[in-house]
Amino acid sequence: MDILQLTSRKRETYHVQLTYSLLWESALGIAAITNSKLLQTLERPEKYWDEIKNSITDELLAHLNFVEQNNTWKSLLQILHQRKFADLSEFTTYVNAIDETELRFICLPFIGIDYQIYREKAAQGEKSSVEKLVQATADNPFFPTYIEFMTKCDISFLKEHLIHVMRGWYKEVLKRDATEISTILKNDYEAKKQMREKLAPEELVQWATGGVTYTPEPSVHQVLLIPQYIYRPWNIEADIEGTKVFYYPVSNESITPYDKYTPNNFLVLKHKALGDEVRLRIVKLLSEENRTLQDLTDQLNIGKSTIHHHLKILRAAKLVEILHAKYGLKKDAIQLLCKELEVYLEK
Repeated sequence: MDILQLTSRKRETYHVQLTYSLLWESALGIAAITNSKLLQTLERPEKYWDEIKNSITDELLAHLNFVEQNNTWKSLLQILHQRKFADLSEFTTYVNAIDETELRFICLPFIGIDYQIYREKAAQGEKSSVEKLVQATADNPFFPTYIEFMTKCDISFLKEHLIHVMRGWYKEVLKRDATEISTILKNDYEAKKQMREKLAPEELVQWATGGVTYTPEPSVHQVLLIPQYIYRPWNIEADIEGTKVFYYPVSNESITPYDKYTPNNFLVLKHKALGDEVRLRIVKLLSEENRTLQDLTDQLNIGKSTIHHHLKILRAAKLVEILHAKYGLKKDAIQLLCKELEVYLEK
């Protein structure tokens, strides 16, 4: 049915904020090394992570094992969102001074406005509220056990653990390359800040993350973009009150800022994905309508496994997505491609 538009109200969107810090990089490094299943998918080789484990003190290694068992990297990120910490010392002072109930509340994940009252009561030890949060996060791979741990753990030990693992990682791992990494993070922050003046909020998020389409949703008024180097090539998505967070991978240009000929890694991925006749045919078909794998196989008269391979490449380049069991073209990503190329050529 057609809709007669009698409103002048524009579609709401969100504001994009940017920040960066070596403390974020530390917390994400701790998250990365304690996620054994993900390590082999990261840009840095497994040898890099093994060398870290072999070079750190037994005390830090023990704390990292505790992180892996209880996912306390999430606690570190939650705390870092409370304020802009100038340095590790300020972070330590804050953790030491915080009230027990408040720390539990901060560390518990935000899962929506409707669950805030249960989050508050769970932090106070109310069992029924803890159960509510556990049930509401049953589909998450670690939230249920993390929530139970966070509502039962000894707070004095938790504080000691969070401070020691953060301090240990910063001093034993990050400090040796701190100047270089800080420069890379700043370069990326400045580049995204400059582009914020040229792109619409949704375009900026898509460009920064290399293709993540995040449309406005109720109660989310802000998107926070935080560059990270340690977790490349992954984007990490999180929610805090009123804000969607993307810890996104820094671009190639931020790593080599003085080489104006180095293209953005996402730009390269997209053009490689489009540099094939079969994939261009797929893009053309998907521009007309969303289609199943069988639809594409029938249309192109090519083997299903071959089509699936090409779709994987297009999806990795964030040009194609799966919607309701069908493949669809991310048309906004195609439209943004011209602007991305223009940014590169004008460097």
